[in-house]
Amino acid sequence: MQFRHLGRSGLKVSEISYGNWLTHGSQVEEDAARACVHAALDEGITTFDTADVYAGTRAEEVLGRALKGQRREGLEIFTKVYWPTGPGQNDRGLSRKHIFESIHGSLRRLQTDYVDLYQAHRFDYETPLEETLRAFDDLVRQGKVLYVGVSEWRADEIARALEIADEMGFDRIVSNQPQYSMLWRVIESEVVPLCEKEGVGQIVWSPIAQGVLTGKYLPGQPPPPGSRATDDKGGADFVKRFLTDDVLTRVQELKPIAADLGLTMAQLAVAWVLQNPNVSSAIVGASRPEQVRENARASGVKLDADVLKRIDDVLGPVVERDPAKTVSPRTRP
Repeated sequence: MQFRHLGRSGLKVSEISYGNWLTHGSQVEEDAARACVHAALDEGITTFDTADVYAGTRAEEVLGRALKGQRREGLEIFTKVYWPTGPGQNDRGLSRKHIFESIHGSLRRLQTDYVDLYQAHRFDYETPLEETLRAFDDLVRQGKVLYVGVSEWRADEIARALEIADEMGFDRIVSNQPQYSMLWRVIESEVVPLCEKEGVGQIVWSPIAQGVLTGKYLPGQPPPPGSRATDDKGGADFVKRFLTDDVLTRVQELKPIAADLGLTMAQLAVAWVLQNPNVSSAIVGASRPEQVRENARASGVKLDADVLKRIDDVLGPVVERDPAKTVSPRTRP
């Protein structure tokens, strides 16, 4: 396993992170979830990403139990705040009240005294940005949070947060967590250039496009039973945008490229996002330990310019690049 700095910070993270959005506490039983976490640890993955809202807070609980007994200093545990975690009007958003109550709940569920990275899960248009950033900074000063990041923020929102932090002496954002894959490249035109300039790293989710880039979805055929496309807990909403015959036909044309490199399709997809120097880590999820082991082996793979061009030649017409088509504030992960 290779490691990279998280943005311009001193924190090093594993190139492959393990995430539990749709699995822990939801799709798979706890024994399977624990086996996946231990497979990640065996492969040298030290970075684990979750959120308070995943599986209605259960994902944090499962991850906390799965990591219990591990050397805390050797782990990087990330979580997030924003989405509703209760029925009240203040059980959501990025107000000071919700941030403070959410971090205490996350720490309890994760069975830890601090998180390495606390991320604003979306931009909150109803709360002054200064209030949010001051609350995050106070948590850093209290030692409950070591670094602060965001997830699916637009370039102008990240820029404004950095400006306020510099003006008020707050800890700066060190990371953004966007969707990014061979098929979904909307961060490349605006977010990445800003973040490269400002020292903000990307922790990318869905590098395999919710499984589409494994090649398991075939044009003209229904999705395989048990796949993300048949999941009723949120996965289907994200994968369906890729389930057109044009996209699926072109994805099949990636198979000989992966074969020539001795890689699986999934490994090729994960390795591709890691070629971007602004990417600090790629998040992979899994319902079986062998999936973790397969994806982890994309770490350290170098793709030369000819390979990257072959990929672009195959996928070019179906790649989404429009920066306006980011994840809606009303959706997740």
